[in-house]
Amino acid sequence: MATPRIIDDLNEMHALVGEKLGVSDWLQITQERIDLFAKATDDDQWIHTDPERAKVESPYGTTIAHGHLTMSLAPMMLAQIVQVKASMLVNPGVERIRLRTPVKCGDRVRMHCTLKALRKVPGGGLRATLATSFEVEGAKRPAAFGDMLLAYFP
Repeated sequence: MATPRIIDDLNEMHALVGEKLGVSDWLQITQERIDLFAKATDDDQWIHTDPERAKVESPYGTTIAHGHLTMSLAPMMLAQIVQVKASMLVNPGVERIRLRTPVKCGDRVRMHCTLKALRKVPGGGLRATLATSFEVEGAKRPAAFGDMLLAYFP
């Protein structure tokens, strides 16, 4: 299991700009996880939720995870990479999302994270831009990537 880097003081983050913060643990994408995401989002397209049909009609031979399911793993995986001591954390969004390679049911994924930029925000906080990339085990291209924005407050 990954041991996260602990940042005790927001000011420590300035020295980390441009640095790869780390990589999360591998997570296997199960049909149960795909089905739960489909239920939560009302996106039950057969390519995600019907293994028998996907086996016959899908070019992947199996169901695939929703692209947004992959991206939604970022907070959980980020906690495996880095933990910043802050009184409050706000997620204002994700920029430049790209979904590049399907994540098939049964695939294992992990997230890579780099602190791309940092700037001060009102209230004494810092807004971090984290370059995230989701790797599928054995694939040549990432499944997804994007810049996650997080505002940390002391």
